[in-house]
Amino acid sequence: MRLSIVLPVLDEAGHLEAVLAELARDCPGADIVVVDGGSRDRTLDIAARFPRVRVVSSARGRARQMNRGGAASTGDVLLFLHADTLLPAGAADAIEQALRDPGVAYGRFDVTFDNPRPVFRMIAGLMNFRSRLTGICTGDQGIFVRRAAFERLGGYPEIPLMEDVELTRRLKRLGRLASLALPVTTSARRWERNGVARTIALMWTLRLLYFCGVGPDRLHRWYYGMPPGDAARGTGGSGPVVLHRASARLAPPAPAAHPLHPGPQEQGGHREQKDD
Repeated sequence: MRLSIVLPVLDEAGHLEAVLAELARDCPGADIVVVDGGSRDRTLDIAARFPRVRVVSSARGRARQMNRGGAASTGDVLLFLHADTLLPAGAADAIEQALRDPGVAYGRFDVTFDNPRPVFRMIAGLMNFRSRLTGICTGDQGIFVRRAAFERLGGYPEIPLMEDVELTRRLKRLGRLASLALPVTTSARRWERNGVARTIALMWTLRLLYFCGVGPDRLHRWYYGMPPGDAARGTGGSGPVVLHRASARLAPPAPAAHPLHPGPQEQGGHREQKDD
């Protein structure tokens, strides 16, 4: 198995160094691709310190960035990892073991938060239980997928919100989910900033509306308080969560996924490279 780890980043200087140092130590054979959506902090300088890390440029937007990274990667298994999420020791071996079952198309890790408060342990437990029950995963859990399955679906649907939910919903048609008990550790910053109760209510409301057919563009406006294009221009990193009143008129279902198209530019540190 050849593992590629794709990290979409935007102004993640505060977290990226720890993540890349851990990957260099624990996943020495992995192909690591950092996909930058236009960072204005020290994100690119930090990535350039790691000689085995390739940096590619992308239009801003997590789904676009992950598709760009998937196109630039070389592995037959893709792991999509957020820049504020740390893998557990033995993660690569656990992925390889899970994918020895030919019926498994994709998988994810259990999740824990970097805040030890009991409420965050409860949230993580509910997230892990829900994922096992439904086969639907979120990006915080570290989604991995066979390249053949990922490309068959055309990659992530390039929608402004719920791209991970939609991808894993489609992957369920191609094979089983491997739910790994090994936990990744992800940042609780969003929950801490916006409040636990408010964030839970918001996440469940958005998900319910999405499954009822409300379009991702509208959900994005409710989530960020602005259209997707304006949010891309006006925010860096994780933007604020603002829930606005809106009509309950349903929008059409999410559009089909776009095929993978490599972007025009790839950088390794500060020098250009051709796509592999």
